[in-house]
This record gives sequence, C-alpha cells and structure tokens, in this order.
Amino acid sequence: MYTFPNKLKNIARALMILGFIGLVLGFIGAPKNIAEAKAMVTSEHHDEGHGEAVEEHAEEIHAEDAHEANTHAEVSHEKDSHVEEEAHDSAHDEHLLHQLQNKPWAALYVAAFFFFMIPLGVLAFYAIQRAAQAGWSPVLFRVMEGITGYLLPGGIIVIVILALSGMHFNHLFIWMDPEVVAHDKLIAGKIGYLNVPFFLGRAIFFLSGWSLYRYLSRKFSLAQDESSDISNHKKNFRISAAFLVFYIVTESIMSWDWIMSIDPHWFSTLFGWYVFASMFVTGITTIALVTIYLKSQGYLEFVNDSHIHDLGKFMFGISIFWTYLWFSQFMLIWYSNIPEEVTYFITRIEDYNITFFGMVAMNFLFPLLILMNSDYKRTNYFMIMAGIVIVLGHYLDVFNMIMPSAVGDQWFIGIAEIGGFLFFLGLFIYTVFTELTKAPLLAKGDPYIGESERFHY
Repeated sequence: MYTFPNKLKNIARALMILGFIGLVLGFIGAPKNIAEAKAMVTSEHHDEGHGEAVEEHAEEIHAEDAHEANTHAEVSHEKDSHVEEEAHDSAHDEHLLHQLQNKPWAALYVAAFFFFMIPLGVLAFYAIQRAAQAGWSPVLFRVMEGITGYLLPGGIIVIVILALSGMHFNHLFIWMDPEVVAHDKLIAGKIGYLNVPFFLGRAIFFLSGWSLYRYLSRKFSLAQDESSDISNHKKNFRISAAFLVFYIVTESIMSWDWIMSIDPHWFSTLFGWYVFASMFVTGITTIALVTIYLKSQGYLEFVNDSHIHDLGKFMFGISIFWTYLWFSQFMLIWYSNIPEEVTYFITRIEDYNITFFGMVAMNFLFPLLILMNSDYKRTNYFMIMAGIVIVLGHYLDVFNMIMPSAVGDQWFIGIAEIGGFLFFLGLFIYTVFTELTKAPLLAKGDPYIGESERFHY
C-alpha cells in the first residue's frame, strides 16, 4: 500500500493556501465600476511608459473636449452624432469594465478546467487500455485510477463556475446576458441550444456519465483482485468499450459548450478533436510523471524502463497528433480568410503573440526534439523535463483558448493567474495521492498482469 508522505502533503496544502490567497487578491483587485476600470488601464499603461493605447485614449479625450467646446455652434445633426458617440463610448467603457472584472474569473476558470481535463484524458486512456485488453499497461492501472480520482471533485468545481456564470456573477459567456442576445441576431439564433438550463443540464449529464464509468471500472478493478475468475475483468471490458462511444460524443459537445461558446460568433469543426488531443497528451504525461515519482519513492517496483518508454512514445505521438490538428485548424481558417473565422486567430496573434507561439514551441518543438530519441524515453531526467514542458504548454493552450474571448487584450500573467494554477495544482496533488493510498498499487487480479510485469523489449 502507498503511504502519502507528509512532506508532499504539506507541499500540496501550501500550494492551495498560496493559490487561494492569490485568487482572493485577484478578485479584490478587480474594478467595481467604470471609473476604477479606466483608472486601472491608465495606471498600467503609465507604468509601461505611456504606450500607444494611452496616447490614443488621450487623443480621444482631446477630441471629445474639442467637440464639447464647439457644441454651441453645431447643428442638431451634429448633436445627434455626439449623442451616438457618447453612447458608443459608454458601451466601450462598460465592455472594458466587464473584461477587467472577468480577469480573475477567467484565471480561475482556466486553471479549474485545465486540471479537470487531466483526469478526463487519463480516463479515456484507461478505457482504451481496458477495451483493447492491452498486455503492457495493467501495472499502471492503479496510477490511472488514482489520477481519475480528481475527476468528480474537479468537475463539480467547473460546473459551479458555469452555474455562477449563469447567475451573472461574471461575464465569461456573453450569450448568457439577455441584453446581448436581444441585440445580436447570431446569438439569438442559437438560443435553442445556448440557454442556461440546457447548458447546465448537459454539463451535469456529461459529468455524471464520466463519473459513473470511473466508479464502476474502479469497483470492478478492485473486485477482480479478490475474484477467482475473470468475470469482473470482462465487465470492465464491456463497459469500457461502451464508455468510449459515450466519451467521444460528450467530450466534443463539452468542448463546444465549456470553451468554444465563450466566443459564440466563432466555431471550428475540428475543435472537439483539438481539445481531446490536448487533454489526452496532458493526461498521459501526468501518468508518466506520477509513475516516475512513485518509483523514486521505492514503489511500483514492477514498473520497468519499457513501461516508461511506452508512455514516452505516447507523449511523443499524441504531441505530433495535437500539432497536426492545431495546424489543420489554423491553416484552413487562415488561408480561407473569412472575417468571421480568421478574427479568432488574428486576435491571438496580435494580442497574445508570446503565449500563442510559445505554446506551439512547447507542445510541438520541445517534445519533438527531446522524445524523438529512443534512449531519452528511458531516462527519467528527460521524461520529467519533457513532461513539465508539455503540461505547462497545454496550460498555455487552455489559456489561449479562453482568455482572448473573456478579457480581450486586458491580460497578463498576474497574481490571479498564478494563484489559480497553484491552488488547483495543490488540490490535484492532494486528491490524487490520497486516492492512491486507498488500494494496492498492483492490480494483481488482472489476467494480463503477468504479461505486464514481464514486459520488456
């Protein structure tokens, strides 16, 4: 049995405390009204040396002053134009306020979704191993089951954030605002699908299905250890095959709902696969990192370099698959140059240049250069280094998917973003390693366990 070390437990708690403090400070620092939002933007640009945005804002102020100075000589048509301009400025100021108020919420949501998608990716990998009746992986089943222990609590947190959005605690999903829908024909045309009750109902249904499979597969896995036949193994095989059909449909819809609908004017038919590739490779990478850590602590003596090598091959292969999907989506949209579609990438290239291209380098170039070498995939140092870069790279991937639509160009990696990441990292570590203490680390009853223990090549 695995024992959760006090040192690791204390680290997880410290991360949660520091992260919670960071998130609280992020929410406290968010502007309460338009005046505070304007002051915040002006102050930030002033600290940066009065950038172009401040100069443009100053020019707008001078233009408004000049306009007001000549109002006595203007005709009624010009007065009407002034009223329209003031209404436009008022709408712009309100939009700026919403963006800055969204910032801590978006930081919370990015981190919550990212750490939730790790066990969801691991659950798919676990189900594939069960359905394929793979002979190399049973020694890793308990590690996978431990990681998927975060699925339910992590999913509940995400759904709570979605519910708070539906209650108008934030403006992450603009289609939830009746006033926006009333003035936007495109969003109004989607109201039959994009409405809060149906949205939350789908979310609860998806999480219930994923959690039910996780509960049953874990139950049958533990029961198989004490069984004299392989009936529980057969049950796991059947439900895993059925679950994969359920998963591929619900994961795609989930990606449309929870991420793509943040920008309801844009869509991509590849998006479900793209999000799947991101969560799949991040989940497999996490399996590798947890396995290497447990071996370093003297556990998993039945796991050898060949198992680590296979995980490295999956990390490499799915990184290439993710890159294929990223390039396909980007290239087709960029080349077609349809305004409604290409705006998605123009926004990210112009306002998120560093994170956008940095994410591609971290998720493609780095794994390509490190994990292409077969020997490196058997070396813990290289696997850990590549794994950390892949995990952080896909955190930036989720960041790039959510932040531009939620906060526009009003972004930076600040205390709320760091706090959110640390809090959910600590919660993830605490939950996963607590789950690992609940059962033996070897699925001794699995009919393929002998083949898995002898796995060498």
